[in-house]
Amino acid sequence: MKILGIGNAIIDVICKVDDSFIEQNNLTKSTMKLFFDENEFKSLLKNLKIEKTVSGGSVANSVVGISQLDNQVGFIGKISDDEFGRNYEKGLKNENVEYFYSKKKEELPTGTCLILVTPDSERTMCTFLGIAGKINEKDVDADVIKKSEMIFLEGYLWDEGEPKKAFDKAINNANKVAMSLSDIFCVERHKSDFLYLVKNKLDIVFANEQEIFALTKTNSFNEVISFCKKLNNNIVITRGAKGAVSIKNEQVFECSAEKNLEITDLTGAGDLFAAGYLHGVINNLTLQESLAYGTKLSSKVIQQVGARIILN
Repeated sequence: MKILGIGNAIIDVICKVDDSFIEQNNLTKSTMKLFFDENEFKSLLKNLKIEKTVSGGSVANSVVGISQLDNQVGFIGKISDDEFGRNYEKGLKNENVEYFYSKKKEELPTGTCLILVTPDSERTMCTFLGIAGKINEKDVDADVIKKSEMIFLEGYLWDEGEPKKAFDKAINNANKVAMSLSDIFCVERHKSDFLYLVKNKLDIVFANEQEIFALTKTNSFNEVISFCKKLNNNIVITRGAKGAVSIKNEQVFECSAEKNLEITDLTGAGDLFAAGYLHGVINNLTLQESLAYGTKLSSKVIQQVGARIILN
């Protein structure tokens, strides 16, 4: 297997809202908020019109994208044996993703991510992790990890206690490890842990500008580049309209963003960028070519609703 993703198994529920909805519910636009009260989360969802539901989660979105490019991939993520869980598993299998988890009826439901898309195409995520946030080391099969060329992890897994053990088990049994920093709030909460991982455990790191600035405690991109050049791994930074950068062994590769796009929804932009980039890496393309693949997939996904691409 080329890549095994390990992440939060979450059903995406996509809804279009006005800015006033974001303000009235005390949400911060373009970020992800975790909900711990199931009733509070259901209350937020009940009056909204659902545009679309998708088997999601950050790493799962990436893994599906990699699968669509004809790579053999798998995924580990915890679900409950409920309607959403059954739909989740079916959704991934329909995308030719091998699912390495045996579901059972749990006290908590399958995780759900409410994706609120405002008129400016920004997405604000409200996540109730449900059972997804309870993944533990017993859920992670070391043999499956060892048989994979690379594993791909998400920083979101560090938001709960037990998943950290699953995270460590996965890293300790992996041949190569890629990880997304996921979210600026994740970086702020776990800065020392993330710094340790970036410096010592990860082969490829994905971050956007906000996340890498938070990790390095700087607002200067030149200082970020200097920091990354001192590492022995590959740091990949997405910069929105400024394009993307890949730093490895003191070499810096850049790729411009595609212009004149009709942006519909930014959901999945980073996830599909990672998919394209990792496709390049596992197929022995150059880092410059990998950046171009990531940019291509990211550009496609933001011109439609949701985190799935339609390949021509």
